[in-house]
Amino acid sequence: MLNDTLKSPPPQFSLDRIRFIKKITIGAINPQVAFSEEEHDRQMKLLNSCLNDYPRGKIIGRDVSIATFQLGEHQMNMQKTTYHIGFERKPHWLEK
Repeated sequence: MLNDTLKSPPPQFSLDRIRFIKKITIGAINPQVAFSEEEHDRQMKLLNSCLNDYPRGKIIGRDVSIATFQLGEHQMNMQKTTYHIGFERKPHWLEK
């Protein structure tokens, strides 16, 4: 009776099941190219879709780039983060 009430543990995530990797970049490090709030929102929406929609991806890596620029008297720091999202198969909605 005790065995009937216990649930089996969820399947473990394994890197050997990864068949597709999508790289998603959040941010920009080029001061000559305008980076809008709409572009940032679009990048975040894609990242959230990859992590929450079916098939659900997992973050398997992350690269962070930081650059410092001198513009006249002002110093500007910019950051770009690239997430590597692993999927067991390529999501059909990424083809859009």
